[in-house]
Amino acid sequence: MELAVINHEDYFAKIGDDHKFPINKFGELAKYLLEKKIINNFHKPYPCSVDTLKGAHSETYINNIINKSLDQNQVKKIGFPLIDSVVKRSLVATGGTVLASKLALDSRIACNTAGGSHHANFDEGAGYCVFNDVAVAAQYLLNRSLVKKIIIVDLDVHQGNGNSDIFKNNKDVFTFSIHSKSNYPAKKSKSDLDIELEDNTEDKKYIEILKNNLHDLNKEKFDFAFYIAGVDVHCNDRLGKLKLTDEGIKKREELVIENFFSKKIPFCGVLGGGYNKDFKKLVELHSILHETCAKFVN
Repeated sequence: MELAVINHEDYFAKIGDDHKFPINKFGELAKYLLEKKIINNFHKPYPCSVDTLKGAHSETYINNIINKSLDQNQVKKIGFPLIDSVVKRSLVATGGTVLASKLALDSRIACNTAGGSHHANFDEGAGYCVFNDVAVAAQYLLNRSLVKKIIIVDLDVHQGNGNSDIFKNNKDVFTFSIHSKSNYPAKKSKSDLDIELEDNTEDKKYIEILKNNLHDLNKEKFDFAFYIAGVDVHCNDRLGKLKLTDEGIKKREELVIENFFSKKIPFCGVLGGGYNKDFKKLVELHSILHETCAKFVN
């Protein structure tokens, strides 16, 4: 069986070549996965509907994005220009995570080649995140009674504050974030479980912390897992502050995926952040998620 992976050409948006966000990574990752024969083809998502978006975002905010009428200060907070290709990208990437979550229910494991926009909140975006795709997909599954109890494992270097806030009063979603203590956002939210790491944390300590926490969390009964696999924990990341190696990231992915796959808990992996100084390396690091998932499926 082949791993179900979601991709769309509209994951790219015209934000300009000099923009800090490496928008080309989505297309290059898709190319890399095909070239390396990690997968043979992609599932193509539809743009997320307003109805589905409303599970995690206010209608006013959704309409302000779609109509490109968002207040300029809020646009600045997102960090992308509010143009047609950014709007389209935000809708399609969110639709991609919703589709991946549905496919994970069928085949136990599925991945998006985008997603992990975890700074977007109920009524605003931030930190290169317009819509919170994981929150939207989680609420989609709950609203349709497809699952009862979800865990969001967020290992991006930045705290998943959007998910923490959106689900703070929701007992059906457990938010778990391991992140850099001194990194963005300056004011952290409160997840169900937050682990804050000191600057320059390396592989050994990181893996030990992750292992211990997964072990404790296994006492809970989850029937679906979302995984935000940010690779901005890498030692060569421009925005990271941690010191994981390629091997550390491989070990991390194996640990997380095996933990849920072995318990037959459906698993949806999304990209999360990555701002490596070496673009080719960035694409390789992101591909570790898909390559590791593919090994479990095959």
